Amino acid sequence: MKRSLKMQRILTLLVTAFILWGSTLPIHAENAQRTEPISAEKEESETVAVSDLGVEDGSLNLNCKSAILMEATTGAILYKQNADEALPPASVTKIMTLLLVMEAVDAGTVRLDDTVSISANAASMGGSQVYLKEGEQMKLEDLLKSVVIASANDAAVALAEYVAGSVSAFVEKMNTRAGQLGMTETVFENVTGLDDTAERHLTSAHDIAIMSKELIQHETILQYSSIWMDTIRDGAFGLTNTNRLVRFYPGCTGLKTGSTSKAGFCVSVTAERDDFSLICVIMGAESRDIRNAIASELLDWGFANYGIYTAQASALDPIPVVGGCENSCLISHGDFSVVLPKGKISTVEAQITLPEKLEAPIHIGDQVGTVGFLCNGELVGSISICAEQNVEKINFFEILRRITARFLLI
Repeated sequence: MKRSLKMQRILTLLVTAFILWGSTLPIHAENAQRTEPISAEKEESETVAVSDLGVEDGSLNLNCKSAILMEATTGAILYKQNADEALPPASVTKIMTLLLVMEAVDAGTVRLDDTVSISANAASMGGSQVYLKEGEQMKLEDLLKSVVIASANDAAVALAEYVAGSVSAFVEKMNTRAGQLGMTETVFENVTGLDDTAERHLTSAHDIAIMSKELIQHETILQYSSIWMDTIRDGAFGLTNTNRLVRFYPGCTGLKTGSTSKAGFCVSVTAERDDFSLICVIMGAESRDIRNAIASELLDWGFANYGIYTAQASALDPIPVVGGCENSCLISHGDFSVVLPKGKISTVEAQITLPEKLEAPIHIGDQVGTVGFLCNGELVGSISICAEQNVEKINFFEILRRITARFLLI
């Protein structure tokens, strides 16, 4: 009798295990979606196009050959005027020179405290300079500051030679990097922007904005470019920033000026107010004062009319899982930001779209849903909701093990 009862219990256990295992097989009807709002706060991801922002090309009629205004974190273009025409950039060229140097520093190829020996070639450069002498020894950081603050051509050449072995090798790297960044209207022939003998040393306002955005990811550059006055050679030689906006435009943090007879007066200006960062590029202005006035006008216009909507990265409630070793899965979304006209920012609503359940197996990083951001009912961006853990598909033996464990506790 006891043996019969024991066999019945075992049989019941096996039948139960089979039934439960069958219930974990894929249930393809689980496609119902649920949506719900989330709170807003921080930064990153999708942006809207120029046409979505409602800005007409050249509508401000700025007194220069070309111009562009870009939001610095998302790359959203707020305004452009003839921004894709290839033009001589003068010393704004040095943005790419500085970018390659900073990337070499980050890669550990060179260091800020390295001592650089100045070549005859570097010492022979004219135009803006810090009067380097052949054989002079100078710290790489001081050469970097000389380029950023004083636009020193001799320091730019010394850096190029030190990083790449020769100016020609460095220029090749400049053009390669420009291609990688999608700078379609750019050809570099030198590291300084001097164009007396250059045949096709050209770039566009749009391309300058692209490389400016990349450069300011290196915080060291903004530390230097926001300096009004500094010194090198143990205080014996003074540096004054060629960008007067650093001193006279509220919120200006840099970045690089340039002027030649071919290029006219050019600048790429970075500025920040209330955590809203802009890059303004002006090319082909008639004078330094006109260039600075145009840049100030365009920056003022950007700060007055636009802002940034941000949503902070967040963990969401776990979602139920069918057929998994776990009954639910942790999920989250990343940071999101989008540039919008100021009057529209308060109207943005965030909606979560998720299935009612997920089916195992699930892997970390799998997209399981989306967060859509609506402005007056129009989608202005979205971001993925992803799994934060692995959930393996459960098998018959795991179900049997669990039932057995419970059975033995009865």
